[in-house]
Amino acid sequence: MSGLGRKVILRNTIIRIMKRTFFLFLIPISLVVAGQSGRKMTREEYIETYKELAMREMERTKIPASITLAQGILESGDGNSTLARKANNHFGIKCHDWKGKTIRQDDDEKNECFRKYKSVEHSYRDHSDFLVNRSRYADLFRLKPDDYKGWAKELKKAGYATSPTYAESLIRIIEENDLHQYDEQVLASMEGGRVSREKPLFETVEYAGGRKVHYCNRVKYVLAREGDNFYDLSEELDLFQWQLPKYNDMTSDQVFSEGDRIYLQPKRNRAEAGKKIHIVQEGQTLHEISQLYAIKEEKLASRNGLSMGDTLVAGQELLLRGKLKGVKQQVRLPQIEMKEEPSEEEFIIEFDADK
Repeated sequence: MSGLGRKVILRNTIIRIMKRTFFLFLIPISLVVAGQSGRKMTREEYIETYKELAMREMERTKIPASITLAQGILESGDGNSTLARKANNHFGIKCHDWKGKTIRQDDDEKNECFRKYKSVEHSYRDHSDFLVNRSRYADLFRLKPDDYKGWAKELKKAGYATSPTYAESLIRIIEENDLHQYDEQVLASMEGGRVSREKPLFETVEYAGGRKVHYCNRVKYVLAREGDNFYDLSEELDLFQWQLPKYNDMTSDQVFSEGDRIYLQPKRNRAEAGKKIHIVQEGQTLHEISQLYAIKEEKLASRNGLSMGDTLVAGQELLLRGKLKGVKQQVRLPQIEMKEEPSEEEFIIEFDADK
């Protein structure tokens, strides 16, 4: 090869490296911007999300659900604090004799050690156990479980928090949000100090990060809040960045609206038994229907002889199970992944244009 040819190849290689470096530099910036767009959880949402956990802990340990919820609200900033988001720690509990994962954060002193939990459910349970198993909180359990004012004052007296107005803050949160109703619900379900099992007080709830888990077609999903994006959700749910876009047949820059379903597992190839046909509503897309039934969009299209970009018509029937007669299943050839990018020389192909 001539000297000129080598220079051209070298120049092109340098340009390609510079482009890659610039692109990689842009990625973290775009992710930070995306992460700033997430909407904070409201107090009403916090209460609705975690009231079952608080009532379950009251049933288990006799700690008033109102107190647990009020402490969670106050200590976690309605679930929006750094500790709550990054460590699922909703009660500001420090490490002490903790043997699990930890996180460092400035509090009364710089770089203090706090407990890190796998889920919010673990945080709620550990909060109850923390109060039950430490002697300085023993006087709490001499109070009636519906005496939230007494519990709030005793928590301050026992040194749970350093704020001089801690008790007043808890009482105000309980009364402004009518949290005492959850104490009454638990006590009403109990007979002689034991929980009546004739009518379950609440259903067992599963959580992922800080959200309730729902099921469709045996696939787990959570509900989006306005402004949610895949980057923030992946951080919150402790998933790889590629998982949620892949599971939901979406691009990674998707921003969600309130109540959108976000699947945490791969969707299935067909709908659950008993759901055979969907009648298309005005404006519905193939993707919306795939999310509604937890079916992979590609499989739904193939099952009905459609292409991914096809427009649907109101009243059109889509099969959710089985296959239209005469429609052949699309076969996808396996893709060969190139481990390394070939050099320019490897792209030179000699051919005779006359053949």
